Amino acid sequence: MRTSQITRKTAETDISVEINLDGTGSYDNQTGVGFFDHMLDQLARHSLIDMTIRAKGDYHIDDHHTVEDTGIALGQALTQALGDKKGIRRYGECHLPMDDAQVRCALDLSARPYLIWNVDFQSPKIGTFDTELVREFFQAISTHGGITLHVDQIHGFNAHHVAEAAFKAVARALRLAVETDPRKADAIPSTKGAL
Repeated sequence: MRTSQITRKTAETDISVEINLDGTGSYDNQTGVGFFDHMLDQLARHSLIDMTIRAKGDYHIDDHHTVEDTGIALGQALTQALGDKKGIRRYGECHLPMDDAQVRCALDLSARPYLIWNVDFQSPKIGTFDTELVREFFQAISTHGGITLHVDQIHGFNAHHVAEAAFKAVARALRLAVETDPRKADAIPSTKGAL
């Protein structure tokens, strides 16, 4: 089973993440940040990775630490669940339309973290959620999941739609990348022999 469980506790946050890479996209995410929960639900549903996330943070300051630390823990969980990465497809991509928004994602589960982020929110807030935290979340996943992650906004003006399209595009790309390649299920997808 390609599953993992990560617990991360600091002076700022207390987070637990459980995932199953071979799931059905079921989710139970409770971070105390409503819009972020909605996005995590989208990430689980469209990647087909089962996710249970619990987070408590220093909300009296803002949502930054909760969102970033959840990304850190989720990235660590992905790394743990992937193990040596034998048999995975490794690469994934998606062009995701959502009403006015279209976001493209391409990623590589390379163990070489790198984030290219070309997303421009026209509003600093979605409700009470700071739009700049979307990038912080994906930076944390990229860094701690060892993912080369490119996210490009093709167009879009509604901040909610742009953010949701980004989460869904990453989810669909991740779904492809973590899947087992039936033609090479016993091999690590690298000429180096390791990822």
